[in-house]
Amino acid sequence: IPVALCCYLLFQVPLPPVLTATFLMVLLCKFLTRPVPGRGLAIPMFIPPVFAALFAILFTREYAAPCAYISGVLGTLIGGDLLNLGKARRMGAGIVSIGGAGVFDGIFLVGVVSVILTAFFG
Repeated sequence: IPVALCCYLLFQVPLPPVLTATFLMVLLCKFLTRPVPGRGLAIPMFIPPVFAALFAILFTREYAAPCAYISGVLGTLIGGDLLNLGKARRMGAGIVSIGGAGVFDGIFLVGVVSVILTAFFG
């Protein structure tokens, strides 16, 4: 559902600032995600939402909330999950859940918290 909402929102906002914020979030999440034995891929809970809100406010104040949501969700999913599949494989995980377990918390929180932060500080 978060990715579907992102797809909808992409048609409502100017693309250059959203793509820039998303690219930065992908990089951030790629390097923040760590493999945790028995749990999978994990990312610090509150760093991605704060940075998604910050990037959104910096790049497009008028569309900060949708930009924060899109860049946060897609950045966490791509940078936290997809680009770290090698770490999960090296951990010996038999099953890998994309967007689930530890990173799911990050995807859910980044969507909700980043939008709230832009409402207060944007």
